Amino acid sequence: MRVHSLFAVRKELPQRANFALMLLSFLVPLGIWTAVSYVPFLWHPKVHIEVPGDLEYATVGMLIDRDTFAEERARLLAAGLEPPRGYRANPVYLPAPHEVARALVTAFQTEPRRSSEPWFHQSLWHSVTIIFWGFTLSSVAGVPLGILCGTYALFARLTEPVVEFIRYMPAPVFGALAVAILGIHDGPKIAIIVIGTLFQQVLVVANSTRRLDPALLEAAQTLGARNLTLVTTVVVPGVITRVYTDMRILLGWAWTYLIVAELIGTSTGITWFITQQARYKNYENVYAAIIIIGLIGLGTDLLLAWLGRRIFPWEPGQADSGLLAKWRQLLPGGRRLSPEPSSTSASIVQGS
Repeated sequence: MRVHSLFAVRKELPQRANFALMLLSFLVPLGIWTAVSYVPFLWHPKVHIEVPGDLEYATVGMLIDRDTFAEERARLLAAGLEPPRGYRANPVYLPAPHEVARALVTAFQTEPRRSSEPWFHQSLWHSVTIIFWGFTLSSVAGVPLGILCGTYALFARLTEPVVEFIRYMPAPVFGALAVAILGIHDGPKIAIIVIGTLFQQVLVVANSTRRLDPALLEAAQTLGARNLTLVTTVVVPGVITRVYTDMRILLGWAWTYLIVAELIGTSTGITWFITQQARYKNYENVYAAIIIIGLIGLGTDLLLAWLGRRIFPWEPGQADSGLLAKWRQLLPGGRRLSPEPSSTSASIVQGS
């Protein structure tokens, strides 16, 4: 394989190059983390005390700065006292990969410290429900409004200026108002997810709607389609695959607001778990929780992409986009569906 073929503009990479690069995207950060964790001379700014010696404030297992350790050791040696001994280590907030891997299992098995506290899986499920209701409510309002804005200039001029204005306001600033109106439990958390995604949805969906081929609208109007019929039989079928892909992307934005949302009112969900584990200095559990959030998000996106291929089989390029399409190319016998001559235009016009 020639090197210049890897840099061909908007060209598909060879299958082996696809596979190698996808592995590297995960292996490179994992390799850096592994090297920093297990190779002492790369970083390891602390010293893990094994034998305190005559150092008064030192205890077994204590972490101190390497410079401080060297100064104290030299001072005790000069005074004829027993110096401390230990080995180079990372700060407590940077656990090694094997510790995080173990925490991925033990986090689900470890009982809460208090009987009133939720288990890890309960906290995780609570966060998933917050995301589900917040994004669902946002989509119920945002998607139809975005389609109307992308179809009719009346709705665009009436809606988009204020939407553009509000979307620059950070969603968390509405937290105090949300608590005052909706209470201290899940209501304000869901509201923050809605505020953080609704206004982005309107603009993104409107932009996708405007990309609809004008010839479809003209043909439908020539055949007598008007107003609601035009929207339901031409616009919605014509943009549904693009909007579906937009929603998959926007769902990731909802997750970015989760941590802030769950701090409003009573701390709950995965945010509560992360906060508690950081307080107890169980940072391997913190990393495990963060990784699980990423796995849930990735798994959800792959599931939605798989569903999209089956819901919209006539446009595989749209529904099979994203990471799932790349993985499918690497599976044994995996292949893309070859796009056939589209009959979408004819079916839309006939349906009008």
